[in-house]
Amino acid sequence: MAIRLNKKILCFIDEHGTAGMGPFHLGAVFVLAQDAGRLDKCFSDLLEPNANEIHGVHLADGYLQGLLQRLKAAAPQDRLLLQNQRFAPRPGEAPLLYAQAVVETVKIGLKGFRKKLGRDRIANVDIVTDVNQHNDHPLFANEIARAQREDGRFRGVNRVVTIDSAASRLLQLADVVAHARKWIVSEELNAQGLRDRFGIAVL
Repeated sequence: MAIRLNKKILCFIDEHGTAGMGPFHLGAVFVLAQDAGRLDKCFSDLLEPNANEIHGVHLADGYLQGLLQRLKAAAPQDRLLLQNQRFAPRPGEAPLLYAQAVVETVKIGLKGFRKKLGRDRIANVDIVTDVNQHNDHPLFANEIARAQREDGRFRGVNRVVTIDSAASRLLQLADVVAHARKWIVSEELNAQGLRDRFGIAVL
């Protein structure tokens, strides 16, 4: 049983909007490391063969909605969690606010993913984020390190790495999940609609 509990979990996070400059949203993809390659291929196979890096802001809403619906039908929903979380504006340094948003998103997501997997607890988590001016900053690193020492479920996080999203289809999926909040803001869909149609948990 202990071996099963120690299976690594990967969390891919990207943002829509800018921390400290109005509301912004984080999109997150939680998946077992052993399933990440299959999910990457599943998502990639739904794209055109010559597709470059995917950014939600550059694509038509109808295309993105169709893409997410096809992914929901193709990917194992009991081993995958997509999450979109909104953060209201508040004072503070943007890298610190970004780090706090990552911590909150991961803690809530791990609780939901644990329920999906039928586990009492989960640990051994790696987080992958799209590199930007906020998560490539000492304030971000210091807050993440503090949360790893002190902050509940976040203590199960081994490391947070930042890479260019061009290198990861699953980071690009997290970008699309973050972008999906647009359809709530525009009142095209509500939170229940995002859950039912695309499997995105909305917070």
